[in-house]
Amino acid sequence: MAEITQKLVLPETFQGVRDELAGQIGMMWELIKAPLIVPLLRLGVYICLAMSLMLFMERVYMGIVIILVKLFWKKPEKRYNYEPIQDDEELGGSNFPVVLVQIPMFNEREVYKVSIGAACGLSWPSDRLVIQVLDDSTDPAVKQMIELECQRWASKGINIRYQIRETRGGYKAGALKEGLKRSYVKHCEYVVIFDADFRPEPDFLRRAIPFLIHNPEIALVQARWRFVNADECLLTRMQEMSLDYHFTVEQEVGSATHAFFGFNGTAGVWRIAAINDAGGWKDRTTVEDMDLAVRASLKGWKFLYLGDLQVKSELPSTFKAFRFQQHRWSCGPANLFRKMVMEIIRNKKVGFWKKVYVIYSFFFVRKIIAHMVTFSFYCVVLPLTILIPEVHVPIWGAVYIPSVITILNSVGTPRSIHLLFYWILFENVMSMHRTKATWIGLLEAVRANEWVVTEKLGDSATKNKSGDASKNKTNAKSAPKRLRFKFADRLNTLELGFAAFLFFCGCYDYVHGKHNYFIYLFLQTVSFLIAGFGYIGTIIPSS
Repeated sequence: MAEITQKLVLPETFQGVRDELAGQIGMMWELIKAPLIVPLLRLGVYICLAMSLMLFMERVYMGIVIILVKLFWKKPEKRYNYEPIQDDEELGGSNFPVVLVQIPMFNEREVYKVSIGAACGLSWPSDRLVIQVLDDSTDPAVKQMIELECQRWASKGINIRYQIRETRGGYKAGALKEGLKRSYVKHCEYVVIFDADFRPEPDFLRRAIPFLIHNPEIALVQARWRFVNADECLLTRMQEMSLDYHFTVEQEVGSATHAFFGFNGTAGVWRIAAINDAGGWKDRTTVEDMDLAVRASLKGWKFLYLGDLQVKSELPSTFKAFRFQQHRWSCGPANLFRKMVMEIIRNKKVGFWKKVYVIYSFFFVRKIIAHMVTFSFYCVVLPLTILIPEVHVPIWGAVYIPSVITILNSVGTPRSIHLLFYWILFENVMSMHRTKATWIGLLEAVRANEWVVTEKLGDSATKNKSGDASKNKTNAKSAPKRLRFKFADRLNTLELGFAAFLFFCGCYDYVHGKHNYFIYLFLQTVSFLIAGFGYIGTIIPSS
């Protein structure tokens, strides 16, 4: 009997302790919730609503301007002096300026042949063209292959130079800067830069260079990127949607209104005199291209974006590569903003409204606020208001404003409109990494200058989708193998952690909530889980 009594008493004792502990925790929560948690969360809501309004007004402004540009602005050939360069048998190539083509590379095993071949195929007099392959590869086998490819084209009469450095100091900026110091570059007037996965059409220089020749105030002509592997998987399709808005709207508006935009680091032609006037390439951030563009703009130089001049390139097709790329693209601008904001304010050569545009619109809203509000509002603050119902988020801030922003963002890629909803969820996932990178850049933390070269796999898979069966079979044999990761290597704990948090908030809202946010939260949970388990690069999108 005593044994039975002991067995019955122990569970009741444990249950009593558990209930007492739960009661104490609940009492402590009630004590701190009203004076501390609720005001802090309410402040977070106000800050997020303010950031949402800033982003909303920016998107509306951009939308209005791009409509006006498309309807009323003259084409670049009409706005600027433009006259195609004519071939002259008597003059030979002497009426063509000398152009330098720089191709920075780092262990580009899969794409070096295509990029070098495309550069060597440019329609320009051979005695007025210098191609410079800047190889920072650390793999001896890759270095040898690239050097042999350069020698092969040199044997065909192409003026191509293979350059290496002892160290990778300054990364890409260091390589470009070193390349411009070569003695044979001194007689070059312009330099065009192509990353290793870019393949310009033969007429690229003939379409871009005349703007620089006849308009001495223009420092940069930027072309648009097109993506050979956009349909490879859902990851690449999502990237296409984001980048198409950047080119279709942001670059076009900047070019048309202030003759300023961020150089994209590739597929652009620079006036070498403008590079020198701006102080040359600097490696103080991971966005050496944007750094140079801002400094050149502060010197009074103008930029021109040509939306119909397009260059094929490749998107990262693995989630790991894409995360590293986004870290660099988010951390670098924030770090550059920290270093240049006072320089921009004190500058005497540009007008007040251009300073406002560069500081507020270009840097603060697009490079900082856009990342922070997406993550902090929709992945942190909004879910927390479900757990603390005393804090209310107005419907216009939770639904109406983000809906309008999303619709405005979708104008860049009409063919992917049916993927718009998942694009929102995917951008929310990536905003976590972008927000983290933005804070690292602003605070100049440990990873502020981290540079991981984006992995390129080549576009063999894209080629295999077209052509006859025999050609496909040949391409399949020569296609580079996609990297296979172990399941443990695929796991991303940060994404999985947020998936658990959002799932808990969704369940709580389903049971106790009044706003039906659980629908969004469960869908966002699925997106975080897909990214957390590393499968986002394996999903094939519908057409």
